[in-house]
Amino acid sequence: MHDFRAPRWLPGGHVQTIWPVFFSRRYAGERPRFEPEPVDVGPTLLVLFHGLEGSSASHYAEAFAADAQARGWRFAVPHFRGCSGELNLAPRAYHSGDWEEVGWLLGRFRALHRGPIVAVGVSLGGNALLRYAEESGASALEQVRAIAAISAPLDLDAGATAIGRGFGLHTYTRMFLRSMKPKALRKLAQHPGLFDAERLKQARDLRAFDDVFTAPLHGFRDAADYYARGSAKPRLGAIRLPALVLNARNDPFLPGSALPRPGQVGSHVTLWQPEHGGHVGFASGGWPGHLGVLPEKVVGWLDRHR
Repeated sequence: MHDFRAPRWLPGGHVQTIWPVFFSRRYAGERPRFEPEPVDVGPTLLVLFHGLEGSSASHYAEAFAADAQARGWRFAVPHFRGCSGELNLAPRAYHSGDWEEVGWLLGRFRALHRGPIVAVGVSLGGNALLRYAEESGASALEQVRAIAAISAPLDLDAGATAIGRGFGLHTYTRMFLRSMKPKALRKLAQHPGLFDAERLKQARDLRAFDDVFTAPLHGFRDAADYYARGSAKPRLGAIRLPALVLNARNDPFLPGSALPRPGQVGSHVTLWQPEHGGHVGFASGGWPGHLGVLPEKVVGWLDRHR
């Protein structure tokens, strides 16, 4: 996967990001089906932490579910707060540095499942998973054998800048805010006075949204404080379990110049930084493409390290 190349008919980071979401094949055969909770015995369990406003129905979640099923593994997608279709009751949501939530969830799966556990985090979920590994050190091995982060916004400030201008502002940012703002206002109805509704309504990019909503609700001074403390990149050397960090260098959500270099990570971290792939795209094959290569390579890496 470190040398992944997109098909010639799928040029550029934006196309490689958007096309797979809507058109590429996610699985062969029947659509994977999810049960409410995994059983307590069985083979390896693969836990996937989804991205911003993602869910078990996201294109990458279904692709990984199909791969796990083909291997005879268990597969689970815990929904971050407010992403299951129901609004959570607490005066908080979720965020890219939510490592304590990831740790609680993995602890829950460890209590439910007796076999090996490995975890994948995608985009926001990937950064949060890495932050968990960084904060937990060697104790993370008590819950999970190996982890992988795909298209994680390792530098939150650089990521917010990248999608807060030009094409990113008018496509990705608008898409996210279209669902995030109504959720935030419903949260305000639950907890009056939680934040300034007018400031939130006026937010035109994720930085402004994070400044009025995400940061103060989760104990950060402002968006700048959230980005500094929540970014996984500065602490990758603290990870003490096998960790794969996969980022395409043409990812429109994070510029290649912001990616970590080999000397900036510890010996437990493997960097895959192909030139192609977009943001959680990585479609392969002839038109309309399929998403099988991404889980095949990533889960194959996890399998060798579990």
